[in-house]
Order: sequence, then C-alpha cells, then structure tokens
Amino acid sequence: MELSNTAHRFVIHWGEMGSAWGVNRTVAQIHALLYFHGKPLHAEEISETLSVARSNVSNSLKELQNWNLIRVTHQLGDRRDYFETSLDVWELFRTIVRERREREFEPTVRLLNELTQGDDFAREAPDAQDRVRETLAFMATLGSWSDEMLRLSPSTLQKVLKMGASVQKFVRGDSGA
Repeated sequence: MELSNTAHRFVIHWGEMGSAWGVNRTVAQIHALLYFHGKPLHAEEISETLSVARSNVSNSLKELQNWNLIRVTHQLGDRRDYFETSLDVWELFRTIVRERREREFEPTVRLLNELTQGDDFAREAPDAQDRVRETLAFMATLGSWSDEMLRLSPSTLQKVLKMGASVQKFVRGDSGA
C-alpha cells in the first residue's frame, strides 16, 4: 500500500511525537497507520508500507496489544492476523490515560503511601516529610479527578474541557472581547 502525502506526514509526525512521549517511534507509526487507514492490516502490509523490518513490526504490534491500543481480527479465507485500532479518538484517549495511569501513576502513589507509612519516614526532616505528603495529596487529588473525567461520556468530557477554558478566562479576568 502506498501512502498519500497526507498519510505519510501524519504517520511520520505521530512517530516523532511518540518518541517525545517516550513511545518507540515504530510503535507510534504503526498505530498512526492503522488509525489513519481505518481498516485492519496484516503485519506484512504494515512492514512493506512503513519500510520496517518484519521483526520490528511484530515486536511493535505486541507492544500495541499490551497497551490495549490494537486488537487482532481475521478475514474469511485468510489465515493471517489482521490488526486494527479504535477509530474513536476519545476511546483512544481513555485507553492511553488508563494504561499510563496503571503503569506510571499508580506505582508512584503506592510508593508514596509506603514511604509515609514506613518506620523510617518519621526520622526524615520535617520539611522533607511535608514535601512527600504534599506530593501524595496532590497525586491523590489528580487521581480522583482523572477517575471522574474517565467516567464521563465523550460529549460531556468535551463540554467540561470547553468549560474549563471559559473558567480559566473568567479567573484571569479576560473580557472575552
């Protein structure tokens, strides 16, 4: 499959942004290709389209599956696995937030809880204890907020995001003119 100029630019950029976000470039490019194309593709087609080694594609597909960003599908008369992603940007956003939270945020909250409950903690300097407790409180608040946001429907979440921008302007004292 040959990519249009628009598709090519989208896939390349998404790979660059993936790298900036700590995601392997090929992983991000494959996800971008599946999202942009909008139809299931098999690994050989992905490999040829992106000019990436088949082994790299296989590893990247496994990573995307581990992140719950793609799923395997099959087509009648074809024994190969095909891969597809959600075409709903809000569903993708929720998946990424949930996965990052589980992998990055929750382990930090657990560690901070363990630290504040540990016998050694009381021997730390009071200002260090305060900083750790403030960090834990901040992360607990952020966690509660993200839980609430993830429960909202996409249309409600979009309204909340727009309302947040309006609230910010109001707090800053912008006249809106």
